[in-house]
Amino acid sequence: TSAFYDILTGRDTDFTGSFKWGITIKTADIPMDNQDYFKGKDDNLIDWLRDYSEGEKDDQFIRGFLGRMLFSGEEVLKKSTVLSGGEKMRCMFSRMMLQHANVLLFDEPTNHLDLESITALNNGMKDFRGTILFTSRDHELTQTVANRIVELTPGGVIDKLMGYDEFINSDTVKKQQEEMYAMA
Repeated sequence: TSAFYDILTGRDTDFTGSFKWGITIKTADIPMDNQDYFKGKDDNLIDWLRDYSEGEKDDQFIRGFLGRMLFSGEEVLKKSTVLSGGEKMRCMFSRMMLQHANVLLFDEPTNHLDLESITALNNGMKDFRGTILFTSRDHELTQTVANRIVELTPGGVIDKLMGYDEFINSDTVKKQQEEMYAMA
């Protein structure tokens, strides 16, 4: 699935076929591996996030976005090179919020998050008014957020407007999966 997200985000252009977002689409993404966003950067969190702000660059404005991700006081002066996996994810969520996107792309967004952060992510995803494309091994997140399941198989695509539990328990879907995977 990471290869699929690399195509959608433009990080991979070496594929057969074509893909183009609509003119009104503004995307923001969080890749499964976010190390490249932090590699070689010795910035504090304010300066790290400021690099991703298209408009406002003021410290207070940037601190506000970091504060929404529970970075407060002196924590915003922490170097980006010493962050834990969960702190990096929170920085990536701040970066995503700055982009004011109407389509969000998440590749395994719950990686490195504690239960409280996963719950906050779940609530934020449910409240988002745009489109979200995501992959997750987190059953509860997928069940509570997804209202359309798209499964990419070797034999084609299974696309259903239904919740995750309904999808995995559907006899019709199971039959389609058997047929699609048998084509491999």
